[in-house]
Amino acid sequence: MTNVIAIIDYGMGNLRSVEKAFEKLGFDVAISSDPMFIDRADGIILPGVGAFADCMSNLISAGLEKAVYDGIESGKPFLGICLGLQLLFQESEEDGIHKGLGIFKGRVRRLPKGRKIPHMGWNQIKYVNKSPIFNGVPEGSHFYFVHSYYVDPVEKDVISTVTDYGLEFTSSVWSGNIFAVQFHPEKSGDIGLKVLENFGRLCK
Repeated sequence: MTNVIAIIDYGMGNLRSVEKAFEKLGFDVAISSDPMFIDRADGIILPGVGAFADCMSNLISAGLEKAVYDGIESGKPFLGICLGLQLLFQESEEDGIHKGLGIFKGRVRRLPKGRKIPHMGWNQIKYVNKSPIFNGVPEGSHFYFVHSYYVDPVEKDVISTVTDYGLEFTSSVWSGNIFAVQFHPEKSGDIGLKVLENFGRLCK
């Protein structure tokens, strides 16, 4: 198996739209719930839509929690999208306190009152520490968001971009081979495809 990117299927997420975006860019991608297949892939994507606790539960019950840890540990490129970003943190405040994967220190918090929740639609990113997946993406580019919660990292050096929505929240993180975004690049037109293309190139 060469140059295949695995999209983790744990029953939560807009898997097909992510797959279609990569196919449009000419990359070999496969949706899989097989830990052995994911282990052999050249890159891993963790998408996610829904409630944090349900996603963690599904990930664990499908036996895919270890696949995430092993993939990250191996050094291969890893991309978290939306809830796939939030799951990388220690815990979430969504419907009580729930434990996450703990890859990053910090908590997932609810967006403050005073703005429409969920935060849905196009918004800008501002660079803090520009990661390789943003090569060729201008400062202030607009991406498509759908979320009610945001990540609050303890270690600020992992923050790649921030976005303003009543407060300035972390809209993407980067640490070594780990990239994760709060927005949906697969729903963000050409600029979103550029992010996915950059990630795909890192997997080769």
